[in-house]
Amino acid sequence: QVQLLESGGGLVQPGGSLRLSCTPDNNYFGCGNMGWYRQAPGKQREMVATLQSDGTAYVPYSVKDRFTVSRNNCRVYLQMNNLKPEDTAVYYCNADPPINAVWGQGTQVTVSS
Repeated sequence: QVQLLESGGGLVQPGGSLRLSCTPDNNYFGCGNMGWYRQAPGKQREMVATLQSDGTAYVPYSVKDRFTVSRNNCRVYLQMNNLKPEDTAVYYCNADPPINAVWGQGTQVTVSS
């Protein structure tokens, strides 16, 4: 069974920071192109960061200057700073583009005072 293990979420006040970790099944994903995605209640899942195997990183404008994606030994990280209430969501990692048959449990991020 292919696994994606996300961790690092939690409850944080606005302006706070969190660092999410993703441990992909290396037999399936290797150190290939990966992405972070999130889904807020009642909304569609959206991409918040991608990291290519050559190290090229991308974050959309909505989280630019606040979210940073990185990798170490095939584990992928998402550093989130200056968090806002609208960042509240379940965060997932997956390939880029995502493989819809393979989603992990995700990790809940709640930004609230």
